[in-house]
Amino acid sequence: MPINQASQTPTQNAFRALADPTRREILMHLSQQDMTIGQVVEKFDVTRGAIKKHLTILEEGALIMVEVKGRERINRLQPQGIRAVSDWVSYFSQFWDDRLSRLQTAVQEHEKKKMKSD
Repeated sequence: MPINQASQTPTQNAFRALADPTRREILMHLSQQDMTIGQVVEKFDVTRGAIKKHLTILEEGALIMVEVKGRERINRLQPQGIRAVSDWVSYFSQFWDDRLSRLQTAVQEHEKKKMKSD
């Protein structure tokens, strides 16, 4: 059963957008400069329609914003959307930090014991 995108949280939409390698690459390009759809298309070997779909998903994930200037749509990285993902991931990094710190302590204690026995 398909997930209703309207019921997803902004963070869920952002992770959905980041799940695809093409969209991650588009974000890398947009981190360097704002681009029109045509400029994004030039960077990939896919159709304009496919790029438009990727950009729409990135916009739904609040990772980019689109500014309409006349007939052009300028795509721009939206740092606040990236921050939401970063904050979510950072919350869990504290668990790794604690475990790695305990591992480091255990290794150091092992090395001290080894040096004393030699």
